[in-house]
Amino acid sequence: MKEELIRTEMLLGRAAIERLQHSHVAVFGIGGVGGYVTEVLARSGVGELTLIDSDRVNRSNINRQIIATHETVGRTKVDAAAERVHAISPDCIVHTLPVKYEDSTRELCFSRHYDYIADCIDLVKCKLDLICTALERNVPILSAMGTGNKVDPFQLRITDLSKTEGCHLARVMRRELRVRGIEHTKVLFSPEVPIKPAPLVDNDPGRRSTPASICAWLPSCAVLMMGGYIVQALIEPATEKQAT
Repeated sequence: MKEELIRTEMLLGRAAIERLQHSHVAVFGIGGVGGYVTEVLARSGVGELTLIDSDRVNRSNINRQIIATHETVGRTKVDAAAERVHAISPDCIVHTLPVKYEDSTRELCFSRHYDYIADCIDLVKCKLDLICTALERNVPILSAMGTGNKVDPFQLRITDLSKTEGCHLARVMRRELRVRGIEHTKVLFSPEVPIKPAPLVDNDPGRRSTPASICAWLPSCAVLMMGGYIVQALIEPATEKQAT
């Protein structure tokens, strides 16, 4: 057993560690959400990761994205994240796809088998396609809903999409997925009433408005929950076996 994972093995058991080391998780979107999810997965001993994002690190990311520093500005987010993963877990197999997930890149992004998908995409059209594709192909998926313009981490929760409330993105996703015949999928969301941000930046392409995001705590709390949920889902059979 690697010394780096001894404390984890003490809590989860040898079988769970072995299961994690043989698991492959894809993280779609390496930003404020996806970067921290990747961090959790790497530090938990997941053996293979696929990181998907077409963006580059910019200075405005530094307030909330774990991969963003003045040294990584200008680099592709997937390369910055992969370097961080290897600094944490040198033996982790990391595949980087510096592409935007959409219908034209769908097969490229699904060219490998995944044991779980962390959906950290912002754009509704891309998010819908990803969820539909994952469910059609029987790949477990956990999707982040909106955390922008919110500040209270105590309102974060993981539940079925059908049980969400007070989240504009979740409301849109419920409506659009229902049209596609999908009623249920796991999501992380917050019912917190969003704060109206000051219009200090131009809108991102594909958005009606660019959300604000407060420092590191809201996105990081959200995705630590996501990462923990995914790790526990991956090791569930192993922990059940240990308990018996």
